[in-house]
Amino acid sequence: MNKQKIYSQSAPQAIGPYSQAIHVGNTVYLSGQIGLDPKTMTLIADDISAQTEQVFRNMLEVCKAAGGNFDNIVKLTIFLTDFAHFPVVNEIMTNFFKEPYPARSTIQVSALPKAAKIEIEAIMLV
Repeated sequence: MNKQKIYSQSAPQAIGPYSQAIHVGNTVYLSGQIGLDPKTMTLIADDISAQTEQVFRNMLEVCKAAGGNFDNIVKLTIFLTDFAHFPVVNEIMTNFFKEPYPARSTIQVSALPKAAKIEIEAIMLV
């Protein structure tokens, strides 16, 4: 198996021992992104809308570094600290994705890194 590390300077640096993404065969596994500003490495805001938009912007930069875009994403896993944010995330997602939408799971968790309200990971085919 040949694993290739994917890296984008335009996305936040990993805050632990992991890669932004790994490319194996025609599949790219994107690590979870939270709403970090790539330049300051701090959360963009405490607001779920702002964090969600930043997560998608960060993910897009990693997709581009792997030779793809959101049309190539086949699966998303969304982690929320509060399911009350579910409608907001759905609305914002339609600004970044078009039909057919990727398969998706949404899970409520008790906490996320840096007190983020949302984290999203993805699987992309290229």
